[in-house]
Amino acid sequence: MSLAQPRIEVSIGTQRLRLFDGHRLVREWPCSTSKFGIGFVEGSNKTPLGGFVVRGKHGAGAEHGTVFKAREPVGVWREGEVTSDDLVLTRILRLDGTEARNANTFERYIYIHGTNDERLIGQRGSHGCVRLGNADVIELFDLVPEGTPVWIEE
Repeated sequence: MSLAQPRIEVSIGTQRLRLFDGHRLVREWPCSTSKFGIGFVEGSNKTPLGGFVVRGKHGAGAEHGTVFKAREPVGVWREGEVTSDDLVLTRILRLDGTEARNANTFERYIYIHGTNDERLIGQRGSHGCVRLGNADVIELFDLVPEGTPVWIEE
């Protein structure tokens, strides 16, 4: 499927990520934003609000559950593996802020990515990023190009 005017909207209130093509809703997934709340300060582990663009895509073709460190694959996490680490898995859509209040988003490494803690999808549980289920992030990754606008709201 090719989208003419893709855009992503994330609702912190409902913990949902929605993909639109123009005004048409294409797909909707549960997500997980920060358990620390909303914020813009580096090191706060809070999810920023406002307008963004997808400034980088990492993990095309990587195996489901691929673990990324500094956006490079370093291994594969398997369902059922126990770890206390907050892993970045499967795919990464790196966000860049388009407003003064969220201009540091790229440097904060705020992503849309897969997770090893899928049981928290649908509730606040991340360290600032927007988490999706691993199958869901693959689907989203394949539908949107770099430059796709993203809006995160309360």
